[in-house]
Amino acid sequence: MIKVTVPATSANLSVGFDCIGLAVDMQSKFTFEHNSNADLTISGCPSEFQNEDNLVYQGFKAVCNAIDQPVPKLSIQIHTNVPVSRGLGSSAACIVGGLVGANQWFDLPLNDQELLEIATKMEGHPDNVAPAIFGGLCMAFVDSNQQVQVVKYPVNKALQFVAIIPNFKISTAAARSVLPSQMSYPDVTHQVSHSLLMTHAVETGNLSQLKEAMNDRMHEPYRAKLIHHFDQIKAICNQFNSVLYISGSGSTMMAVTDQPTIKAQLVAQIKAAFPEWQVVPIMVDNHGAKSEVL
Repeated sequence: MIKVTVPATSANLSVGFDCIGLAVDMQSKFTFEHNSNADLTISGCPSEFQNEDNLVYQGFKAVCNAIDQPVPKLSIQIHTNVPVSRGLGSSAACIVGGLVGANQWFDLPLNDQELLEIATKMEGHPDNVAPAIFGGLCMAFVDSNQQVQVVKYPVNKALQFVAIIPNFKISTAAARSVLPSQMSYPDVTHQVSHSLLMTHAVETGNLSQLKEAMNDRMHEPYRAKLIHHFDQIKAICNQFNSVLYISGSGSTMMAVTDQPTIKAQLVAQIKAAFPEWQVVPIMVDNHGAKSEVL
């Protein structure tokens, strides 16, 4: 049996649209075993995903194709607490889980960079799959040679994160449909300068700089309108001098502070205001996807 663990991911970090993502310790776990009864059985997910279109299986199959090996008969079990369509990289985790599982199955013929190239082609862009593979805070993009470039930034241990997960979904298609088709030069300059400041603030743990840096003009002003009570959550975070950004395309929001006591107060107040939501203190996952043979 092969066991794979993949972290959830929080993309964009406000100003890093489609190129920056953070791995967090909300995990998806996958097991792969030889199946003696059928070509494929999948458990642990809704019945409509228990077929060959499942992203875990598609990831596994992609590695088989890349190394010219037949796809074995498989039994796949999925255990995850990462909600779907909430901006926490659930699809990226499934893709990476399948890729890493197949790579372990065939005794690690591919390195992490090669897995990243396959994952990016499957996902469409690397902002979630890069941190899912490498862990930590990753900036990733596809260069002019169609190769994926990754830079991993350290995250200061002083920073405290809280995932605020509403009880409603926002599809990526809906979140993209509200974005404008063009940006002005002043807005692009603003975006570039603030994304540079953001990575520096995350590395140094300077919360005041991070709050200044996370002033997005590219997607958050438009996507915030899709998230019910966003302004109320923002007001609570401002009350505690904390930073708030939309995780991925939403609906999850991520609060950031540098004080454990403030973190606890944020969790308590948001839970009290929205008892049907999940409010989860989380930590950065610096290791990325892991596999082992049991």
